[in-house]
Amino acid sequence: MLTKHNSQHSLSKDLLAGLIGYFTTVYIVAVNSQILKDAGLPLENGMVATILASAVGCLIMALYANAPMVLIPGMGVNALFAYSIVEGKGMDFQEGLGVVTIAAVLFLITAFTKLGDWLKHAIPDSLKHAITVGLGMFLTLIGLEKGGLVVRGEHSLITLGNPSSAIVITSLLTLFAAVFLFAKNVPGNFLITMIIGTIIAHFTGLLEGPGKGITLSEQEWVFVPSFSGIGELGFWMAVFPLAIVLIFENMGLIHGQLDMLKQESKYKKSYQASAFSALSCGFFGTSPTVSSAESAAVIASEGKTGRASLLMAVLFLGTIFLTPWISMVPSTAISPILIIVGALMVQNIKEIPLDQLSEAMPAFLIIVMIPFTYSIADGMAFGFIAYPVVKFALGKQRELTTPVVLIAMVFLVELIIRSIGH
Repeated sequence: MLTKHNSQHSLSKDLLAGLIGYFTTVYIVAVNSQILKDAGLPLENGMVATILASAVGCLIMALYANAPMVLIPGMGVNALFAYSIVEGKGMDFQEGLGVVTIAAVLFLITAFTKLGDWLKHAIPDSLKHAITVGLGMFLTLIGLEKGGLVVRGEHSLITLGNPSSAIVITSLLTLFAAVFLFAKNVPGNFLITMIIGTIIAHFTGLLEGPGKGITLSEQEWVFVPSFSGIGELGFWMAVFPLAIVLIFENMGLIHGQLDMLKQESKYKKSYQASAFSALSCGFFGTSPTVSSAESAAVIASEGKTGRASLLMAVLFLGTIFLTPWISMVPSTAISPILIIVGALMVQNIKEIPLDQLSEAMPAFLIIVMIPFTYSIADGMAFGFIAYPVVKFALGKQRELTTPVVLIAMVFLVELIIRSIGH
């Protein structure tokens, strides 16, 4: 809860930081709803789900952890949900939400037990960073596709889109603007990118009119996750990759943000708040929230307490009234954001010891197989299976941990069963 000691901090600075945090992350309403649309959820429902999940996540962070962090559906996590779980596993949307719920429960268990610390030290850093890099490559590919910059080739899997087409020209102009704004570190650069991209799309004839706004009944924004496949291996092979990504992405983000804030004592409650927020997403109808990287902007703006997050929660709720205009944002205005976020995630490759073959080879397989198989889960499977194999081949089996071997065995069994099934 908000304490008397924290109340001594300037309220105006917290509120300004919260305002900056909102404007740097509100782009997620358009971006996430577009990705959820690919998973079969109507755009209008996706906007409501994203708004509610973000508002509730920020509220939990404010009241439970008193930390100035913004919780929004994670980039990369939403791709995992839409393309690897719902599309990749052939699930319907409600079944996908069942996977989200169970993965969030596992996340919650690690937040309230010593299991989290155990896993943190048991899973090699090279594999954790490789997953982030692979997610970045995957987001970049999705962004290139949405912008028409790459298309299915006649004589190859993919090829360059038609440079003279309106969609490619619009995407490129928006991408140039996005890169310029990002390089100049302009506050709210992603939001400005969407606005510029929408204006460019208007002049190139790609823009549709505004939507009707939110007209959904309660039954359409409260979801009941389906657990019909909980007894099947395929269901759990969707749960494990999502849980792994949630656990380690939040561990890294929250630790780094609190270190920047000089409030490491808030780690436990912030991590738990993130887990509670992720659990709520299964009922709002979206992929799980994470402590966004943009929380750094809130902290850099001298936000120090949960009052910043509380303001962001209120502002996200108010975004519901902007949905007619948000629905206008075309895919050409979304694609540059996906590409830039992908580029940021790929930077983690510098944390991988590429000069050590036993770490580099499994990491490399994760990085390339995630985008090449169009499946985050399958990409992770290749890397985790290769890890003990390479360690044994180089006589470094003593460096293996029990969780890594168990995860590799589960992935291997699932691949064998799948191949037999085909």
